[in-house]
Amino acid sequence: MKKVGLGLFSIVMALSVVLAACSNGGSNAAEGPAAEPPTGSEAPTETSAGPVEISVFAVQEQGIDLATNKFTKHAEEMFGITFDWQTIPSDGAKEKRQISLASGDYPDAYILTAYIDQFSQADVLKYGQQGVLVPLNDLIDQYAPNIKAAMESNPELKTFNTAPDGNIYGLVAYSQCFHCSYPNKMWINTDWLEKLNLDMPTTPEQFKNVLTAFKTQDPNGNGQADEVALSGSTEDFGVRVLPFLMNGFVYNDDRNYLNLNGGKVESAAIKPEWKEGLAYAKSLYDEGLIDPGAFTQNAEAFKKIGENAGAEILGAGAGMHPAIFINLDGERSAHYNPLPPLTGPHGSFATHDAGGVSPGAKFAITNKASKEAQIALIKLADYMYTPEGQTNAASGMKGIDWEDPAPGDTALGEDVEPMVKPIPAKEGEEPRNAGWSGMGHFYMPKEYRDSWVQGTDIYDSANYERRLYQATLLYQGHEPQELFPMWSVWVNPEQVDELSMLQTNIKKYIEQSSLQFVTGSKDLNADWDGYVKGLKDLGLDRYLEILQEAYDASAK
Repeated sequence: MKKVGLGLFSIVMALSVVLAACSNGGSNAAEGPAAEPPTGSEAPTETSAGPVEISVFAVQEQGIDLATNKFTKHAEEMFGITFDWQTIPSDGAKEKRQISLASGDYPDAYILTAYIDQFSQADVLKYGQQGVLVPLNDLIDQYAPNIKAAMESNPELKTFNTAPDGNIYGLVAYSQCFHCSYPNKMWINTDWLEKLNLDMPTTPEQFKNVLTAFKTQDPNGNGQADEVALSGSTEDFGVRVLPFLMNGFVYNDDRNYLNLNGGKVESAAIKPEWKEGLAYAKSLYDEGLIDPGAFTQNAEAFKKIGENAGAEILGAGAGMHPAIFINLDGERSAHYNPLPPLTGPHGSFATHDAGGVSPGAKFAITNKASKEAQIALIKLADYMYTPEGQTNAASGMKGIDWEDPAPGDTALGEDVEPMVKPIPAKEGEEPRNAGWSGMGHFYMPKEYRDSWVQGTDIYDSANYERRLYQATLLYQGHEPQELFPMWSVWVNPEQVDELSMLQTNIKKYIEQSSLQFVTGSKDLNADWDGYVKGLKDLGLDRYLEILQEAYDASAK
């Protein structure tokens, strides 16, 4: 089975299509017909009854009014639709969607924003098999040539969209984010390396020596021992410090702590190498090189360290991107550059989710929709599988939010022809309300995103995506040869609740125990066997058994 991605979607950037809001966030080169799908769908034939009215449940993001939105009007005219929006705010979106379904008074369709809320795989199976969600297979065959072509050329996409019973009950938000696909990066203060005449570390021991120098040699020059050698946070987007540190010892996926070895699903967290990695992290903690707050603080507290009001005090920060802990337009921004994966005693791994795509469905048609409405909806989705339709939907209308590239413009991807040039917003400009933002994310494979025009000065915040792209190239290829694809494995519906309970308890126990071992409240020698027994008592073997069955079924 080909690798596909989970993930985390992204951050706010000048390229509005690129980063709207990271979600816990592929790297394949452009291939085949996916780069240039067929042209847009035909509009439905006008009937004497006029446009078809379609009720749609959607999240209304800040700066967007779906009722007056320019892409809404474009879609209505193109496909003979009048939208009846059932809009909700981002807060509580999942609960409101569930209430909508439970009430029985649900709309014709759900067009969701994946990084805010979407149908999980379990939801898709549940509501699909109950008949609430309409199978899309025949609609795609008859009315959606672009969706059909994309799934034929991209087996990963087909895996995401196709339930174990062969039905397509919804469409995933297929937005491959290269930099999101290697979320657990480390950003080191290269200005301090230069001041202290230090080389970029390449091994865990060298990194420890650099952190020691940051802590003890006053690199900020204020005569105070106020430096924080290494910090992070407890939230998402690669900010936890342990995965980067552990990846020189054993592969740490920073999610469920699973490895795949010869097709066998294993727990990384009971391996001797895991114990070694914890011992290394403990040595850093014991010497005051890891900020204790890294294990307790939120993103706001982490950024207060990076943006300390006085002297610059942060030596290295964990994160998918440095804007998590520093302001991009500040003078400190250029000081933080990527530290490549360290080469430890058992490898040089980088946490990888293969594309940043979250499993589930962001688009679904319900059994309340008439046949006419179903056809119009699938044609609308099919339009967003074309480059023009996708860009108009996600980023705003052509001529307002983007334009064709000019001679000399450079695409983000290497040796890629530029196709889309964003039109930057002017200072003080009102929201353009010309696109659907994340609600319009339907089909953005890496080759599409690589075709966006991007400047070459990586420290200009307008070109931040290129900075992240170049940083990610240092991590690319450091993933294990085998990855357990939790994101694309469809679990037997009868086992979903059992798996969810096991997963929650085991993950929590591993993370709590890891923290206790690092901070010293548990002893790695005296308490290790008890820790392993605790995992077994929580049902680790059964957990792995369910995942193995699901993986074997998905790999057929």
